[in-house]
Amino acid sequence: MNLPARALPQQAADFYRQPPHNIEAEQALLGAILVNNEAFYRVSDFLEPVHLYEPIHRQIYEVASSIIRANKVATPVTLKTFLPAELAIGDMNLAQYLARLAAEATTIINAEDYGRAIYDLALRRSLIGIGEDVVNIAYDAPIDMPPRAQIEDAERRLFALAETGRYDGGFHSFEEALKNAIDMASAAYQRDGHLSGIATGLDDLDKQMGGLQPSDLIVLAGRPAMGKTSLATNIAYNIAKAYRGELQPDGAMKTVNGGIVGFFSLEMSGEQLATRVIAEQSGVSSSHIRRGSIDERQFARVVAAAREMARIPLYIDQTGGISIAQLTARARRLKRQRGLDLLVIDYLQLLSGSGKRSDNRVQEITEITTGLKALAKELAVPILALSQLSRQVESRDDKRPQLSDLRESGSIEQDADVVMFVYRDEYYLKSKMPKEGSEEFFKWQAEMEQVAGVAEVIVGKQRHGPTGTVQLQFEAEVTRFSNLVRRDQLPEAYD
Repeated sequence: MNLPARALPQQAADFYRQPPHNIEAEQALLGAILVNNEAFYRVSDFLEPVHLYEPIHRQIYEVASSIIRANKVATPVTLKTFLPAELAIGDMNLAQYLARLAAEATTIINAEDYGRAIYDLALRRSLIGIGEDVVNIAYDAPIDMPPRAQIEDAERRLFALAETGRYDGGFHSFEEALKNAIDMASAAYQRDGHLSGIATGLDDLDKQMGGLQPSDLIVLAGRPAMGKTSLATNIAYNIAKAYRGELQPDGAMKTVNGGIVGFFSLEMSGEQLATRVIAEQSGVSSSHIRRGSIDERQFARVVAAAREMARIPLYIDQTGGISIAQLTARARRLKRQRGLDLLVIDYLQLLSGSGKRSDNRVQEITEITTGLKALAKELAVPILALSQLSRQVESRDDKRPQLSDLRESGSIEQDADVVMFVYRDEYYLKSKMPKEGSEEFFKWQAEMEQVAGVAEVIVGKQRHGPTGTVQLQFEAEVTRFSNLVRRDQLPEAYD
């Protein structure tokens, strides 16, 4: 049973190509649903009315969906009440067409196969639509849309199509948001440590933040030599090392612990970054590794650490000076090809904007932070972006950073969900060493003992949690952050 073809002149028909579709599959699926409403539940989780090609079929499927979801029975009799009576399909009226669909329906066993075929054809039509838009805009591009912007827009739409099967947004019911919130709470309750986000491997920091939350833009800021890159690499490695995936029935891999990490190293080369992580994991100083001044036992530890690192899902992009558009495109590609659970950017001031605002650095940083926040939401992963601080920190007696110290733009504070600062009192106190043997020296020495190897992570802003300060252990020689073992937690010494 086919819908009547529209008459076309022969010459036009020779050149006219219809978008890919399968009317017979749509009719077979609708017929199966009308005969046995159970068929609807076999396709309802992925098939939407918009995926059907024929407008009349879209209306029928949409009304049938509403009736079935209301716990009522969808049949040709109940459906015709909610559809326009004047609808005519060829030489049949609406009631006759619905009756024919049900009469010629096959078993519901094939309903899911029909639904998948219809869905795949809808994706192909969407691909054609994107392709046509790319061609048409390229031929007649608006003045304010350079080729780079067109590439970014096309890649965004293609990524969204690959991920969800549709590239247009829209409103969703609050019920769906509530379900996602409950699922997140349930996962946090069942997960080790009861964290709703990804565990950083630093217990006190995880307690303060609840882990790194999906869709959050997390800014980690600090003055030079405070250890912000070291902290970022420590967190990235801990998460990648803990990664465990679970194969889903549809063939996709679901992360159940840890995560796949993408690291944009805009300042250091991949080799320098790897050397830092090897030093952290092996306990051998990175300066000794670079100079080759290590013994056989240390070399064996370096090799063992490197072998373990080779197996973890940590991917590094060492391209310097890339734009926010290029970073976005590469992050989407990584998510599509290998998966992605955390994105690290070292550091955001080394990114460039679209080029239109290069004369105003504040506006350019605003564009970058807005783009990173949008990317975090789009990919549904936390983005950890490192940031510099202004020099005004050095002019204060208390050099602990504040939100006002964020360099070049208030948009960093505005767009970030979490702002953290790394601070080490030891670094500043070391430069104030008085003359040995003096009374001030002994006082200074006592202060140094209190702060030696201790770093502070100051959570200055957190949208969904408290602010505060977390203390961590920092071993400068191997650039390693770890959980701080407090003196009151140490076992008592034997007499």
